[in-house]
Amino acid sequence: MFERFTKDARAVVTGAVEHAERAGAGSVDTEHLLLALLEREGSRASFALAALGLAERGDAVQEALGEARRRAGLSQADAEALAGLGIDVSEIVARVEEVHGVGAMSGDRKDKGWWAGRRSFGRGAKEILEKALRIAVARRDRHIGDEHILLALTVRPGVPGEVLADHGVTYESVVRVLYGGGEAKAG
Repeated sequence: MFERFTKDARAVVTGAVEHAERAGAGSVDTEHLLLALLEREGSRASFALAALGLAERGDAVQEALGEARRRAGLSQADAEALAGLGIDVSEIVARVEEVHGVGAMSGDRKDKGWWAGRRSFGRGAKEILEKALRIAVARRDRHIGDEHILLALTVRPGVPGEVLADHGVTYESVVRVLYGGGEAKAG
């Protein structure tokens, strides 16, 4: 599958691995793919993100991802569903952090001496890459670009998709920018 990746898509995958390593994460996950996409310049996905106004709000996206990490990776929708059952996720996070320190529920392994070998890809990241392939095939594209990774992130339930949607980046808006139906179109 990776032989069909464009240079930009490969750079996103490499960037995601680097983000996971810097965070001390045990595996590369969907949030690392999103963070790597936000760093790209001069690619189709970066064009779409800029056209949708996300380029200027990268800090807000990183903050939202950080908050989700503090909630042990629960999306806002998950937290609201639990609130409907009478479970206050914010209160649980506050109590855990009071005892174990800020970020205790994030799952970071900075202090656990993680093996310095190659990072594996978590189930979510694998699903995103597989979905990117399916999107490319459905669009009859002969390659898998970073735009396909972005589109895959917008359709998969979870924190990155929710954060993107909260900032106006949806599957429909990205398709409109990249493939027409609006004023802007990526070439």
